[in-house]
Amino acid sequence: MANRSRQTFIKRQKERARQEKQRIKSERRVQRNTDKVKTESIGGEDPDIAGVVLGPQAQDWLMDVLTDDERLAIEQAEEEAKKKAEKETSGS
Repeated sequence: MANRSRQTFIKRQKERARQEKQRIKSERRVQRNTDKVKTESIGGEDPDIAGVVLGPQAQDWLMDVLTDDERLAIEQAEEEAKKKAEKETSGS
């Protein structure tokens, strides 16, 4: 007879642990949804792509691989392109 009450007690503990786990999961779910709504309503912009500029991207990672001469040539080409763009905008 003593075993039965112990088994009942263990079952009750398991059931309480299961309910507690479900409660925690539902709280997390609600928290996640409220966080998602807050981030979407901040600027109406997806936070994953916020601040991304359209067009060609800087290739800073490439500078680690290049030799000094290649790096200098790229920098000079970029400066010439900037000067050319400035002339076009001031001339127009």
